[in-house]
Amino acid sequence: MSSPNTVLDDTSSFVPQEGGQDAGHLWMHFTRMSSYADKPVPVIERGEGAYIYDSNGKRYLDGLSGLFTVQAGHGRAELADAAAAQARKLAYFPIWSYAHPTAIELADRLAALAPGDLNRVFFSSGGGESVETAWKVAKQYFKLTGKPGKHKVLSRAIAYHGTTQGALSITGVPPFKQAFEPLVPGSVRIPNTNFYRAPYFVADDEKAFGLWAADRAEEAILAEGPDTVAAVFVEPVQNAGGCFPPPPGYFDRLREICDRYDVLLVSDETICAYGRLGTMFGADKYGYQPDIITTAKGLTSGYAPLGAAIISDRIFEPFAHGDTIFAHGYTFGGHPVSCAVALANLDLFDREDLLGNVRRNENLFRSTLERLHDLPIVGDVRGDGYFYGIELVKDKKTKATFSPEESERVLRGFVSGALFEAGLYCRADDRGDPVVQVAPPLTCGQAEFDEMEQMLRSVLTRAWDQI
Repeated sequence: MSSPNTVLDDTSSFVPQEGGQDAGHLWMHFTRMSSYADKPVPVIERGEGAYIYDSNGKRYLDGLSGLFTVQAGHGRAELADAAAAQARKLAYFPIWSYAHPTAIELADRLAALAPGDLNRVFFSSGGGESVETAWKVAKQYFKLTGKPGKHKVLSRAIAYHGTTQGALSITGVPPFKQAFEPLVPGSVRIPNTNFYRAPYFVADDEKAFGLWAADRAEEAILAEGPDTVAAVFVEPVQNAGGCFPPPPGYFDRLREICDRYDVLLVSDETICAYGRLGTMFGADKYGYQPDIITTAKGLTSGYAPLGAAIISDRIFEPFAHGDTIFAHGYTFGGHPVSCAVALANLDLFDREDLLGNVRRNENLFRSTLERLHDLPIVGDVRGDGYFYGIELVKDKKTKATFSPEESERVLRGFVSGALFEAGLYCRADDRGDPVVQVAPPLTCGQAEFDEMEQMLRSVLTRAWDQI
């Protein structure tokens, strides 16, 4: 039911008050630019704690942490001060054959935090670049270890992994890809872990569904040929489609399959790392050991751009000898200022026990959102930690989803703008079935949960009248 313009990160139905800046020269990301041909663009001017303020002074609850990013909340002076102090000392230097102290210190710290033997840190500028890095590492690793045919990757249906040509090839959202094809060959799709839409033969048994979904990876590896498959890319909780958590046993079986066929398990934690699920890494939450973790976003709480691929000693080993070089890098990867902000951000995590705050409150967040089940339009509430999706349906008994016309009219035409108008910044999305996603800063508690639920309830009650 997707079309090229059905990702609803924009607030195209929201008409702000007069005033604010003219954004006529700005080409916004993932946005129908025609939506603003005859009306002004909403302009967010400042943030404080869990709230953002537009150019007219109106306050909104930031129910998406910017873009699953602002873990520590807005307006943290200590993070701004860390950036300023580093910029005064060394504003920029690359890590191409050189190093600088903040990159070294941050790499040491991430290696100490990451599970198992993930001790090598390759910095990038963001999540898509980290995914790109991981695929290239996997390809070259197998060339260096005598298996040059292993280059393909498996990823899940509707999963989003980035927009660079390689990461976009791994992405499982067809409308995102069509305008840019042909892409990098060798990416193969397997089922995701949406238990709400599980096949009928495992629809009543979450563990059986998880094993069935994981076994499809083995099926795909055998169909492609084990000597051609290099890696499987999965998120701990899949973002696109609306926050699909892993069923019991899923990652244990997937790890077994990867080991059986010498395939790398890449945990794409661009969203799920750094506390979003109440643990430093999503792999910690679900007890599995990846070969590579790709990260970004919450590493700096969004106060500076930074990503990292954290790679196992085993995978790094063949790169460490002779004249071997990994011919890959980014101008701003491991930027001194960004690394300084990340270090200050991790200090803040420790000082304020942000991971503990999520763990103490995650069940309250879930139960608060589950109150919405009494609405006829709410089919499913799913997710984990501070990362949830609310799937909208037009028939709860049959789980019937919206038609493309209904999605355009109700989700994009009403829900997206009405939530923003009500004072809640979140995401209305129909890359799979129509959902509303919420992922507040990790500093939030019951007061913010209640406020969020009340605004969602009001808007979704009115949305039902649109169907």
